[in-house]
Amino acid sequence: MDNTDQPRRKRGQRSDTQLTVVEPAQLMDFLVVNLPHKNRNNIKSLLRNKQILVDGKVYTQFNHPLRAGQTVLVAANRAPETTQYRGLTLLFEDEHLIVINKQAGLLSMATNKERDRTAYSILSDYIKKEDPKNKIFIIHRLDRETSGVMMFAKSERVQKLMQESWNATTKERTYVALVEGVPEPPKGTITSYLRESKALIVYSSQNPDNGYLSVTNYAVARATPHFALLELELETGRKNQIRVHMQDIGHPIVGDTKYGATSDPIGRLGLHAEVLAFEHPITGEPLRFEAPIPKSFTSVLKERDE
Repeated sequence: MDNTDQPRRKRGQRSDTQLTVVEPAQLMDFLVVNLPHKNRNNIKSLLRNKQILVDGKVYTQFNHPLRAGQTVLVAANRAPETTQYRGLTLLFEDEHLIVINKQAGLLSMATNKERDRTAYSILSDYIKKEDPKNKIFIIHRLDRETSGVMMFAKSERVQKLMQESWNATTKERTYVALVEGVPEPPKGTITSYLRESKALIVYSSQNPDNGYLSVTNYAVARATPHFALLELELETGRKNQIRVHMQDIGHPIVGDTKYGATSDPIGRLGLHAEVLAFEHPITGEPLRFEAPIPKSFTSVLKERDE
């Protein structure tokens, strides 16, 4: 895999390094081999600073799959911040999938009542720049006020493959939530049956005939007397599942007046999709994506600690 082309020289600047992929590999593994003078932390910094381009596109995910014949550019200088995709950040893209970090306040896709700019419309415009025939297909949704990792397909076939095998191929789906009070015990599992009313409120029941089985595992990661940061693992993915389950145990998510919250210390819903790990629907490769916990979540806990 050691295929370093001549660096691209710029007068008065450090030079970019251009590499050619000769066999399939994950991006981090490829860079470790081809940049022997840099350690993994150096390479992570390059990825984080958007200095790694594959066929001209910036990639920040260490496990992005590479194909033979692709060109990897290691930029000498940090890329300028872009506001091109206000409301979302691209984490991963290949010919089958796009994975993003969605900001709170951005709708996943339009509804009959709401036609605002959405993650779907932003990505649709983005892929149509390459080819007007390109389309995007939603695989799963996040509530408007929930931030974090979200995935789209580039074909109906891939959308169907992901949706039909979701439980089998999704290996990790972790959320973090800032909730009111501190749950006792600090670790547990919430199980109930959820159904949605005509008024779009989701109700929880212990009656198996009154909704769909929903299972949420939680653990307190950090707490003050008034608030707790929880890590949540989903075994099922029902609409508003976490929000309803937090209300069930008497610790609603901050800012969630729909499901019982009385405080709003961060000016938004305190729910974030932190990790999504799954098998690629076409290649079978294990992929894992992480969106950092918003600073506002932890700043509330710091303020209360002091």
